[in-house]
Amino acid sequence: MHADSCRYTYELDDAFFADIEAPEIRKGRLRAVLEVRKGIEVYRLSFHIEGTVVVPCDRCLDDLELAVDTDDRLTVRLGAAFSDEDDQVVVPEEEGFINVAWYLYEFIELSLPMQHVHPDGECNPAMMEALRSHLSVEACEADGEEDAGDGEDTDGMPGATDPRWDALKKILNNNNK
Repeated sequence: MHADSCRYTYELDDAFFADIEAPEIRKGRLRAVLEVRKGIEVYRLSFHIEGTVVVPCDRCLDDLELAVDTDDRLTVRLGAAFSDEDDQVVVPEEEGFINVAWYLYEFIELSLPMQHVHPDGECNPAMMEALRSHLSVEACEADGEEDAGDGEDTDGMPGATDPRWDALKKILNNNNK
């Protein structure tokens, strides 16, 4: 550790995510190490965060545990008014301190994959069955081509397809020969 630096360690648990009113993360158990280096007119904050968080699965909405292991940096300067752009933060000189809680949350959330899904076959079976029951698959026509229409005629009744779709299908069939 450098002579002009300090190290802080934070244990982040379910209470942290509840207090910060985390929009995406339900629970977690992480350790965050923050090293603050003082430079000329600037403070360099280096974060190392690792542990696990619990988020809702995008498919079945059950809890999904995801691993977190991220290193992030933030540069803080003292100035006249608060400003936060990219990885540069200006803290008002009269305050002289920065609350890093929201930055910790953002670093954690940004380290997660875009899709939060259980591995195949591990989603809640009841929810997956409910999803399957709402899937809509259009029947194939006798010639093996998919029905491009909505399955209703021009009067809104099931049965014959809209004649405009039939004309388009003829063009498609002629191009496939």
